[in-house]
Amino acid sequence: MTGTTVVIATRNRAGELARTLRELTSLRPAPAIVVVDNASADHTSAVAGSFPDVRLIRLRRNLAAAARNVGVAEATTPYVAFSDDDSWWAEGALAEAERILDAYPDVGLLAARTLVGPPGTDDPVNASMAASPLGRARELPGPSVLGFLGCAVVVRKVAFVQAGGFSELLHFGAEERLLALDLAAHDWKLCYAGEVHAHHHPSPNRPAPTWRARAEWRNNLLITWLRRPMRRCLAQTTALAVRAVRDADARTVLVGLLARLPPALRQRRRLPEFVEQQARRLERAEEARDRVKPRFAEEQA
Repeated sequence: MTGTTVVIATRNRAGELARTLRELTSLRPAPAIVVVDNASADHTSAVAGSFPDVRLIRLRRNLAAAARNVGVAEATTPYVAFSDDDSWWAEGALAEAERILDAYPDVGLLAARTLVGPPGTDDPVNASMAASPLGRARELPGPSVLGFLGCAVVVRKVAFVQAGGFSELLHFGAEERLLALDLAAHDWKLCYAGEVHAHHHPSPNRPAPTWRARAEWRNNLLITWLRRPMRRCLAQTTALAVRAVRDADARTVLVGLLARLPPALRQRRRLPEFVEQQARRLERAEEARDRVKPRFAEEQA
């Protein structure tokens, strides 16, 4: 047994979960595994129950990303690795993550290198994290980051609990960004670890891209209301309202935002200034990349 528990939140993906559990249970040494079934209507729970060493938790309602919090609460190990039902950890990856976290007690989260599909192609986020605008402090094991992929991350349990875990308010979409901000606000370091590998074979059984884009748009605005300066909240919401006059997607996002705004205001907590500065630095870098992309496309035409 390792010092890491793998937590999987899943819903209506029995076939994908079966493959993921086969891959994870074949690792040596074997990690503890907790599967949290988000009120599936298929035979997901039966699949998880067919693996005798897997702890299964069945939820009565769909908590989406926040179901991972339930799995973390069951973990008795110092570290927790998250997998989706269509992702798993490479041989030796968890041991390497434990080695790093043991050596760097200030690091609360390691974002792994994600390899996609049978070819093991690098997810584009790998290059972004490796070249993080936040740089790499001499006392850290890798580049500092303020985000991660939920299917390829290892956290220190005490840090996760202190930061409050994944938000139930967001449900699904951009939930990693809020947790990253909250970990940093509690003085935990977040790093990219390119030597720690996770495999992701994206399931075809997933929400439509337009639905996901709207959910992430709404949730990024909610995160602004939850943690960022009020002037930014008002500016972004005003811009959304103006766009909603002529854009159906923007109207859907605005309605969803306004419905969730009262609980967001109750949970509002400004980031410490040092984390706010990091968030701004990342936003400036993203804006600069967005300005370059159209010019590059024109040059290639």
